[in-house]
Amino acid sequence: MFKKIRGIFSSDLSIDLGTANTLIYVRDKDIVLNEPSVVAIRQSSNGAQKSVAAVGTDAKRMLGRTPGNITAIRPMKDGVIADFHVTEKMLQHFISKVHDNSFLTPSPRVLVCVPCQSTQVERRAIKESAMGAGAREVYLIEEPMAAAIGAGLPVEEANGSMVVDIGGGTTEIAIISLNGIVYAESVRVGGDRFDEGIVTYIRRNYGSLIGDATAERIKQEIGTAYPSTETFEIDVRGRNLAEGIPRSFTLNSNEIMEALQEPLSAIVQSVKSALEQCPPELASDIAERGIVLTGGGALLRNLDKLISEETGLPVIVAEDPLTCVARGGGRALELLDKHAFELLTFE
Repeated sequence: MFKKIRGIFSSDLSIDLGTANTLIYVRDKDIVLNEPSVVAIRQSSNGAQKSVAAVGTDAKRMLGRTPGNITAIRPMKDGVIADFHVTEKMLQHFISKVHDNSFLTPSPRVLVCVPCQSTQVERRAIKESAMGAGAREVYLIEEPMAAAIGAGLPVEEANGSMVVDIGGGTTEIAIISLNGIVYAESVRVGGDRFDEGIVTYIRRNYGSLIGDATAERIKQEIGTAYPSTETFEIDVRGRNLAEGIPRSFTLNSNEIMEALQEPLSAIVQSVKSALEQCPPELASDIAERGIVLTGGGALLRNLDKLISEETGLPVIVAEDPLTCVARGGGRALELLDKHAFELLTFE
C-alpha cells in the first residue's frame, strides 16, 4: 500500500545495467543518467564496517588508484551480477539520483535489460537487486530486443532484423521478427576484452605495463578495426617492466588494430554463425536490410567496415549506439502500458 503511494511520486525507469556503464531512461524525459558501473567501498579501521565511498564517475576515477582501505569494484561481470550487495547499493544510488526532488523514497516501476543467454538464477539476482533498491515492480527485457527497439528497427513486422549489440562484457547477436527473438547468441567478448588485448599487446611488444583506464583511452582515441589510409598516433606512459621506471612511448592505430585482432575475430565469427543458423526467409530480409550495430563497442572506428567486409552484407551503426538499449527499454515500458506488448517476454 505504502509502496503504491510512493509510486505515484516516482517515474517509470528503464535501466541498462551494463558491465561498463549504467544508463537510466526516464519516461518522457529521455536518458537522464549515464555513469560507469563502478562502486568504491571504504572499509573502516576495524574492518567490520563497510560504507560506500563513491559511485559512478567519481568511483571510476579511483579505479587502480586507491589506498588500502578503499576498493573500487565493478559489481557487474560479463553483463551479469558478480557482487549482489554492491549492485543493490549502486542501483539504490542511481535511482535516488534520478528522483532528486521527491521527499519520499522513490518506488518506481523498473524495466531492466538482461543478456539473452543469462540463466534463471542470474535473472533472479538482477530482479532481486532492483527490488532491494526500492523498485515496486521489475520487468526484464532481453538486451538485443531493447537494442533493436531503440535503434528504431521494425521489430513488430514479419521481417527479419539483425542486431549486434557490443557491450562492455558481452556481445549480443539476435535475429528478430514479429516481436520475438528467432535466434540469439551471447558471446563473452566486449569492450573489456578489447582493453585487455591492448594491455597484453603493449606488455609483449613494449615491455611496459599500462592500466585498464589507459587502455580504454587508447582504444577510444586511436582504436580501429579495419586498415584505413590515415593513421593516428598517441603518446602513452606506462611502467617499464625491465627497469621498473615509468617510460613514455608512441603507439599508432595499426598496432592497436593488431592488438584487437583476437576479440574482433571472435565477434565476426559469432556474427557468421548467427547468419548460418538463420532461417532462409529471414536471411533474405537481412541481406536486403543489413545488420545494425549498437552498444558502446559499435563506436570503434571502422568496425562496421570490418563486419561488412567479412560477411558481404551492409552494416549500419545505429545513431547514438551507447544509449540504444536504455531508450528501447523506455519504449517497451510505454508499449507495456498500452498492452501492445503482450507478445514480449517480460519475466
